[in-house]
Amino acid sequence: MDKEDDLIIEKLITELKLRKYSYQTIEKYKDVIYKFLNSKSTPKDFISSYSEKSRSTIRGNYFALHFFYKNILNQEFNEKIPLVKKKIVLPNVLNKREILDMIEQTKNIQHRIILMFLYYSGLRLNELLNLRWEDIDIERKTIQLKIAKGEHQRVIFLHDKLIEILNIIGTKKEGLIFLSNRNKKYSGESIQQIVKQAAKRAGIKKRVTPHTFRHSFATHLLEAGADIRYIQQLLGHSNLQTTQIYTHVANKDIKRLADLL
Repeated sequence: MDKEDDLIIEKLITELKLRKYSYQTIEKYKDVIYKFLNSKSTPKDFISSYSEKSRSTIRGNYFALHFFYKNILNQEFNEKIPLVKKKIVLPNVLNKREILDMIEQTKNIQHRIILMFLYYSGLRLNELLNLRWEDIDIERKTIQLKIAKGEHQRVIFLHDKLIEILNIIGTKKEGLIFLSNRNKKYSGESIQQIVKQAAKRAGIKKRVTPHTFRHSFATHLLEAGADIRYIQQLLGHSNLQTTQIYTHVANKDIKRLADLL
């Protein structure tokens, strides 16, 4: 790649950072545009070369090129390239008994609290890792999430079960809530291992990740009759369609159909 291409990549990174794109997206777009410039091909031919790859890869390449043409080259992305539809993947959901088994069989109090916050708050992994005592309002029973996806702040409820266990361990005025035995911030990998081991102890054969608790949180609320727009707000989804995926796994209406037989 020549110096001119290097300057283009630098400009691309700057533009993405100015728009607060995530580190992962910046790396992805940089990689795509680097390969595109080296290919010397048209956008259509470049995307066609990935036709055997996954839908997400093809869509990612499309959006990277769209951003590149519009914001770096200042050109309209007019090539008639059909955007492959995003494949609907239904979320993996645990039932309430499985959730409780994982929590109850976790003896390490810090790990237990982590599992409880993942479920009873529906937090994303990054939100959990950055949750601070200052974000917790026990009197009002709320959590104010300041570090959330897309930097959108939101307020969610603080479940009574979380208040109960926080009072047991003792609350603080400031600082991160979740710290390891070495008094350091947990890594995402550490939380994933905590969840994996809890699922193993509970004898759960399904694939369980921290995000599985978030899926279960939303699905159980929907099954209990909560309005989907309230669930959307709790999850911090900007688009209602994102939340509607849980209507495909909630079994409230499926049970009603079974009762007709």
